[in-house]
Amino acid sequence: MGSFSDICGNDIIKEQFKKGIEEGAIHHAYMLTGDRGIGKKTMAEAFLLELFCENRDRDTGEACLNCPECKKILSGNHPDVIYVTHDKEKTIGVDEIREQLVETAGIRPFSSKYKVYVIPDAELLSVQAQNALLKTLEEPPEYVIIILLASDDKQLLDTIRSRVVVEKMKPLTDSMIRNYMEERLGAEGEKLEICTAFSRGNLGRAIELYQSETFSDWYQRLMKIVRSIKTMDLVDIRIEISKLRAACPDIMEALDLLELWYRDVTMYMVTKDMNGLVFYGEAKALMSIASVSSYNGVQEIMNKIQVCRDRINANVNPELSLELLFLTMKER
Repeated sequence: MGSFSDICGNDIIKEQFKKGIEEGAIHHAYMLTGDRGIGKKTMAEAFLLELFCENRDRDTGEACLNCPECKKILSGNHPDVIYVTHDKEKTIGVDEIREQLVETAGIRPFSSKYKVYVIPDAELLSVQAQNALLKTLEEPPEYVIIILLASDDKQLLDTIRSRVVVEKMKPLTDSMIRNYMEERLGAEGEKLEICTAFSRGNLGRAIELYQSETFSDWYQRLMKIVRSIKTMDLVDIRIEISKLRAACPDIMEALDLLELWYRDVTMYMVTKDMNGLVFYGEAKALMSIASVSSYNGVQEIMNKIQVCRDRINANVNPELSLELLFLTMKER
């Protein structure tokens, strides 16, 4: 956790928060939206640090990170910052909103000017919970700020969305993610490029992938398949599918990686140039596949990857769906 200067990208949102703090024009409710891992909680916590800090820099507005208020927020123990929790994995119920927010909002802050409620995974709020929250949103005490963090704000009622300031977190550019991971994590090499491209602008996702042993395991398993697919028979394919399924928790991620792979194959077929390709470390395999495949054949494989996704989403047997895809990869 850190101040706004530690956050990569989304400068407009940061400036809006900073301006609100500087001018004393804080809204009573905000909603930060964007994919899981994109930085919603980090942005909210940076806002809290600058909102509560006793020694903000007069020139930059940055929180000092050392005053008692900052230290309490950094430790997660500020009495006037309440994170709404829930027991059920996929639902935030009405009782949890009533007990943790509605019934305590009338109690004035313990030591600060503001009392802030943060609701992570706000898209999980049940309709009843949203309706219970609505009254507080409509008539909040002057000291209350509510921050909703939602991966999918469309799951929330229009009456909720219309009463909060919605800030949509945008994906970062590949160069932003690459530079951040190089500077902060010492990341390097082909793995950095793969995680950057695979994250689709989500810094949290890129970091998670880079540090994940599980990702490394199933990535290597998938690379073994694409290197050898042309020489595999049906028995080999079925064995490799079984191993891939055991290694990869989410087969959709494997399909996303395959899509990146065949995008690189297409680029090499067109340009005959490895520069700018994600899988430059697999040059030998890329060139081998490009030499025995046609452009139309690779495009057919790309189409079949989407067909495989659609089949799995429609509850078709994943092993059968992958088998049909891999046979297309072998033949094309």
